[in-house]
Amino acid sequence: MDTISVIIPSYRRCEDLDRCLRALARQQRPADEVVVVARADDAPTLALLSRWLRTASPDALPGLRLVTVDEPGVVAAYNRGFGAARGDILCVTDDDAAPHPDWLARIGGHFARDPGLGGVGGRDHMHEGGRVVQGAARCVGEVRWYGRVIGNHHIGAGAPRDVDVLKGVNMAWRRSAVTGLRFDTRLRGAGAQVHCEFAFSLAVRRAGWRLLYDPKLCVDHFLAPRADADQRGVFHAESYYNSSYNFYFVLDEHLRATGAPAARRALVGAYQVLVGARDNPGLLRAFALCIGGEGGRAWRRMSLAQRARADALRALRQAPHVVSPTLAASERAETDVLKQTCVRVP
Repeated sequence: MDTISVIIPSYRRCEDLDRCLRALARQQRPADEVVVVARADDAPTLALLSRWLRTASPDALPGLRLVTVDEPGVVAAYNRGFGAARGDILCVTDDDAAPHPDWLARIGGHFARDPGLGGVGGRDHMHEGGRVVQGAARCVGEVRWYGRVIGNHHIGAGAPRDVDVLKGVNMAWRRSAVTGLRFDTRLRGAGAQVHCEFAFSLAVRRAGWRLLYDPKLCVDHFLAPRADADQRGVFHAESYYNSSYNFYFVLDEHLRATGAPAARRALVGAYQVLVGARDNPGLLRAFALCIGGEGGRAWRRMSLAQRARADALRALRQAPHVVSPTLAASERAETDVLKQTCVRVP
C-alpha cells in the first residue's frame, strides 16, 4: 500500500492549524506522516507544534513532523514541504482547512485504482460569514482552448472527472509524477503567490499525467486572513497586479511549452484583451461590470490587469526558451533549471 504524507504550510494561524490537525487525527485512513511547514521566526506556530508533538491524547498524530523555512510565501513553504516529505502520495491542504474523515482514504483509493493519475483534488466547502458558499458546477478546473480558465473547485458537483487544474487547499500528487518538480519561484507576491498551483498542475499535465477532480473528496475551508496585503474581499492594487501577472505568465508559458501555434496564442491574447474574466477583465467585461454597478473600479482593474499582462509577456520574451519538464535533469544547465515554470531540482 502506498504511504501518504500530508503537507500543511502555516503562518501565524494557530487556531486554524489546531483545527486542521484535529481533523487529520480523525481520518479513517491515518496519514503516515503530517509535515507542517512553518516560518523559523513564527514563535506561536512553533509553540503549538511543540505541544502537539508532546501530547499523548487520543487526538495525537504519531507521524507529525515540523520543518521550518526562512523565506516568506507559500511557494517557499510548498517547496520545503515537498523536499521534506517521504510518502508515495503527497497530499496538500491549507492550515485554515479541515479535511473530512474520509479524505485520505478517498485519495489513496483513487491513486490505487488508476496508475495514470498524477494528481487528485476535490471540493473545498468555503465558509464565509458563518455560511457555506452554495453551488453545483459541472465545469471545474478547466483551461479552454481560447484562454478562459474556469475554477469552481469550491462548488463542483457530479461524478469524478479529469481536469486541467487542482486547487491548493485540496490536492494530492503521486510522487513519481512530481519527482523533481517544484513550485515556481518567479511568481509574484509576498505571501500568497496566487496561481502557483495553476502552474504546477499544468506542468504535471504537460508531463503526460492526468488530474482527477472528485466532488466527494472534501475539506471545509474557513478562509482565514492572509499574512500579507493580499486579503480576500479587499482590493489592493499591488496584490491585484501580482495575481494578474502570475495568471498571464503561467498561461502564456504553458501555451509556448505545448507548442501552441502563433495564431492560437494571438486568439488567446485577443480574448484576454477584449473579454477576459471577472478577476482579470478585458474591455467588454469591464464595461459590463461598470454598468452593473462597479463603476470606476472595473476600469481600474482592467487597466492593472492589462498592464500586468503586458509585463508578463515581456518577461517571457526576454527569458530563455521554455524547456519541457519531462527532460532529464542532466540535459539542463543549473541556470536554466532555476527558470522553469516548475523548477526541477537534483
